Amino acid sequence: MPARKRHLRAIAVTLGCTSLALTLSTPALATAQPSAPGGVERAVLPARDGWAAAEGSTTGGANAAPEHVYTVTDRAELVAAFAEAGDAPKIIRVSGTVHGNSDADGRPIGCEQYRTGGYTLEKYLAAYDPEVWGRDTVPAGPLEEARAASAKLQATAVTVKVPSNTTLVGVGKNPKIIGASLQVRDVSNVIIRNIGFEDTYDCFPQWDPTDGAEGAWNSEYDNLVVYGSRHVWVDHNTFSDGDRPDADQPHYFGQVYQQHDGLFDIVRGADLVTVSWNVLKDHDKTMLIGNSDGAGATDRGKLRVTLHHNLFKDVKERAPRVRFGQVDAYNNHFVATKGSAYGYTFGIGAESRLVAEHNAFTLTREVDRATILKKWSESSLTAENNYVDGRKTDLVAVHNAGVPGEHLTEDAGWTPRLRTAVHHPLVVPVLVALGAGAGRAGAGGR
Repeated sequence: MPARKRHLRAIAVTLGCTSLALTLSTPALATAQPSAPGGVERAVLPARDGWAAAEGSTTGGANAAPEHVYTVTDRAELVAAFAEAGDAPKIIRVSGTVHGNSDADGRPIGCEQYRTGGYTLEKYLAAYDPEVWGRDTVPAGPLEEARAASAKLQATAVTVKVPSNTTLVGVGKNPKIIGASLQVRDVSNVIIRNIGFEDTYDCFPQWDPTDGAEGAWNSEYDNLVVYGSRHVWVDHNTFSDGDRPDADQPHYFGQVYQQHDGLFDIVRGADLVTVSWNVLKDHDKTMLIGNSDGAGATDRGKLRVTLHHNLFKDVKERAPRVRFGQVDAYNNHFVATKGSAYGYTFGIGAESRLVAEHNAFTLTREVDRATILKKWSESSLTAENNYVDGRKTDLVAVHNAGVPGEHLTEDAGWTPRLRTAVHHPLVVPVLVALGAGAGRAGAGGR
């Protein structure tokens, strides 16, 4: 075995010692491979393409040396490649399906592999049934401790941190990452493209009887989190719950057993992010930009995010919900089909400065158009030239007329300058249908 491969194997073995999922068998190896001189893998964010093009460029791993180009086929290879390259420019090519919940040979594992301390769902349900435990206190005691310990084991396995100066790109037929939570945390210059992200599920949701009037199940993990990072471009990916949609989950204590959190969140001082040509579908809590009203010290003046040419289909809410940030959402297509759950699209939160322009909405008759906007805090927005079912619609006026007590004021107080092509909303549904999502990166020169 070449010395370089022995070195990578040693890294994978060392990393495996920290994770239950990686100690079940000998870890696989991430291999360095040559990359084509151009194309999707070495693409950089085009000039003026959203906030990620401000204050310098976003290049990811475009300048990676040949020894820092990897093809990975499982979680152990992915983690080993990140560790071996560190913050050097790197291209990580995802081939096939990478499972977050897997052993070190890439074989999927189930929730039972993480259980510890005598935890089972059946015991948990019996112990914390509101008729037994009550509704005034969150669960405590040995079974809650066992749930938390089991959850910690899963978190070690499914959480994957992405270093600076990285391009993570899907290659070949139908590249996917299933059940892993990618964390772009406190780093810079990251590009993520052409990957299907599916079903990042929590094996051990916590019951909280004090959450709302009826209680709720609360889960961890997003498919992708951008946390405290700068210069991030997320392009031509598909985000969904895969084969485990929330609509199919059982109900316990009268509430859905919620195993998913968000699809993709941008939080805690993250800044200069462009989200383009993605599909986000079949989910409840879709995207937070800013995750707390109390985070002004870290978020104020940051959370500058551009969303363009994305498809949001059958998502219940948070598409996105915005706090603090200057968010430019243009040329997106929002779709709600018959029978899908719908709460709202744009959430107007604390000190948010959302500009929502030139978007298209295709909504079933059951959706009240006044609920496209949702006021959470006293903030202003700009919402111009949006079309609902083929008709130009003043979203603010419709909201204010149809939702008593939630008056929204217009004018976000800034004008977006970082845009490439801006299309008429009537053609946006066709353009997005043809170009958005995993497998379509590189189309039209992108």
